[in-house]
Amino acid sequence: MNSLLIRDATVVDGSGGPARRADVAVEEGRITSVVPEGSGPRPGGAGRTLDAAGLTLAPGFIDMHAHSDLALLRDPDHSAKAAQGVTLEVVGQDGLSYAPVDDRTLAEVRSAIAGWNGPGDDIDFDWRTVGGYLDRIDRQGTAVNAAYLVPQGSVRMLAVGWDDRPASPEETATMRRLVAEGLEQGAVGMSSGLTYTPGMYASDAELTELCRTVASYGGYYCPHHRSYGRNALQAYGEMVALSREAGCALHLAHATMNFGVNAGRGPELTALLDRALEAGADITLDSYPYTPGCTTLVAMLPSWASVGGPEAVLTRLSDDGTCARIRHVMEVEGADGCHGVPMDWSTIEISGVSDPALSGYVGRTVAESAERRGEDAFTTARRLLVEDRLGTTILQHVGHEENVRHIMQHRVHTAGSDGILQGGKPHPRAYGTFPQYLGRYVRELGVLSLEECVAHLTSRPAARLRLPDRGLVREGYRADLVLFDRETVAPGSTYDNPRVLPTGIPYVLIDGRFVIEDGRRTDVLAGRSVRRAP
Repeated sequence: MNSLLIRDATVVDGSGGPARRADVAVEEGRITSVVPEGSGPRPGGAGRTLDAAGLTLAPGFIDMHAHSDLALLRDPDHSAKAAQGVTLEVVGQDGLSYAPVDDRTLAEVRSAIAGWNGPGDDIDFDWRTVGGYLDRIDRQGTAVNAAYLVPQGSVRMLAVGWDDRPASPEETATMRRLVAEGLEQGAVGMSSGLTYTPGMYASDAELTELCRTVASYGGYYCPHHRSYGRNALQAYGEMVALSREAGCALHLAHATMNFGVNAGRGPELTALLDRALEAGADITLDSYPYTPGCTTLVAMLPSWASVGGPEAVLTRLSDDGTCARIRHVMEVEGADGCHGVPMDWSTIEISGVSDPALSGYVGRTVAESAERRGEDAFTTARRLLVEDRLGTTILQHVGHEENVRHIMQHRVHTAGSDGILQGGKPHPRAYGTFPQYLGRYVRELGVLSLEECVAHLTSRPAARLRLPDRGLVREGYRADLVLFDRETVAPGSTYDNPRVLPTGIPYVLIDGRFVIEDGRRTDVLAGRSVRRAP
């Protein structure tokens, strides 16, 4: 019998209610009893007893916005997430991922998001469907569980291609069928990346039709919407209206208010959401507890420069006349890829390259590298895009701490790392998001109480995912659990050293099996796909 008794833990059960001392018994991957101190006979007879005095026991954390689509297959260890106490990640984000695809679009999406996941040369892409991808996860096992969103941009690649034009009725029907198939095969909803091509070429009417399909399966829509900059509030409002029109639940990805135009405007966003919630909308959001963003350098280009796909982008970048137009849009007008804000190259830090020969750019802003080279910043960026074949990842230093703190306090907030694991200096959020919440924003700053924060990281995302047996420390629930020291939990990752694991999280269990034990990664691969409930 696989049984465990966790004695004398301070249980923060995920409900938002007060912490309490309790013994928690686990058997065959399920919580069988939670006995608060002084409430009755203590359970016994377990195969193993863990003394948890001084530790806080919580449900495993759910990362609502992850980019581990290939890392789950490439890296069985996956300590970047497991060591944070993450027991479930939601992948297929921002409208671009590896299912559904055919041979043509697989090659295109691998190139388009090499900066997120690497080129994938070390992966056997033996699937083409959403169900095939989830089956692959189940066959080999992973460190953490994974749920999947149907990526709308990948679906548009299949049905329409890379053209900036409305979809025909026949193409829209094809996209609805592809979304339905993905949901039938286990996806929990649909994502979009509406500042990424080709998904951004879809009109709101087209997206509404796809969201009606998502709603019919009880899934949710997760858009990276059309602007986090100059038109951010308008873009949020568009997504709220679209989801209401479609009758579809809405989850706003990495909900931030960035760039100088949005300093101090977090309350305007939450007021917009409050009005929609009071009118009956079904909305949640996620955010990461840092100010810089992270994406690919090619995403900064105007969308018209990406019509036709990655090879067409490289062709345009080789033409001086076309590049003059691109530069004017980026530096004077504000490209839609940069959220309508004119480019400030001093905010764009290179965090990773696909070609190791270009590693000298990593850790420097484009402006700094241009000064070293004795050329203007656009020329440096253009050179890097071409030589790295669009595989360059960036940090974009455009966030505001007051907005980060305000948004994380909202009643529908959840956590998402948006963690890109590629590159020489990835964003520290990939390794540090969850201990950053617990250490900095709970213990040090008091922005959230511990009980509130744990609810944001556990039961609230589980409810959005419609998981009836995860997200709480409760009898009958899965034993996806994390034990941490509330006085010492902290991220180890920094901007200079981003791949350092956190401290103060000695135990993580998935289905009652230790994935982290005594602060070290075990060889357990307890993670599996978590599929939409029928």
